[in-house]
Amino acid sequence: MGTKETAVYTHGHHESVLRSHRWRTAANSAAYLVGELRPGMSVLDVGCGPGTITADLAELVAPDGRVTAVDAAPDVLEQAAAYVKERGLQQAVTFATADVHALDFPDDSFDVVHAHQVLQHVGDPVQALREMRRVCRPGGIVAARDADYAAMTWYPAEPGLEEWLGLYRRVARANGGEPDAGRRLLSWARAAGFTDVRCSATAWCYAEPEETAWWSTLWADRTTASAYATRATAGGHATEQDLSAIAEAWHRWGAAPDAWFSVLNGEILCRA
Repeated sequence: MGTKETAVYTHGHHESVLRSHRWRTAANSAAYLVGELRPGMSVLDVGCGPGTITADLAELVAPDGRVTAVDAAPDVLEQAAAYVKERGLQQAVTFATADVHALDFPDDSFDVVHAHQVLQHVGDPVQALREMRRVCRPGGIVAARDADYAAMTWYPAEPGLEEWLGLYRRVARANGGEPDAGRRLLSWARAAGFTDVRCSATAWCYAEPEETAWWSTLWADRTTASAYATRATAGGHATEQDLSAIAEAWHRWGAAPDAWFSVLNGEILCRA
């Protein structure tokens, strides 16, 4: 059914990572898709993480729609299931472990196949999109949204954040991923065989003091305590001292009264 995953998920599932994942909603992370959803649709949510977007998708296809949420990490699926239950949506969502390169579903199973911040982390994004297309019904939609790290920008200037960006891109590529995925989504979709592709781009922007404090703190924590930190040192990309200096730079930037950060995300809606 295709190749198996060869990349390593750079971030891991440290609390600092899940802190940002839990912030995501359909409104702030899948608005390009929301207008395509209708009650009664069946949705496959690939790489669902802690389930915040999943639950919103389930509400959007209610009352008769169904969402199947998959992730490669069983522990995060448990968190997603608990969150969906809190929202009272457990009857509308099914969970399973899965590798997007070889999805364990029959052809033409879903009306919509969605992946948020997934393709940047996989070993073969074109194969992943082929699999997403295979399990999508003819005329259905394959949707993907990914950040583009090289396009991230901030103010005020902070040399330590330049160090962070270069380091993160090196580590992610050493793990088999592509951190500048947003700009490549159209190319990957074409290579996967899609001919009807609608592209867009939207940005997350953090500018209010509580937002910049949240964003800078979670990245400072991620830089020193997550799987990313371990992979950075184990792979010889940085020392613990380097990571501590980058974390301090994040705190300095976040404390600036005029701090501003923008994350550009590429988006594709592909007609199967």
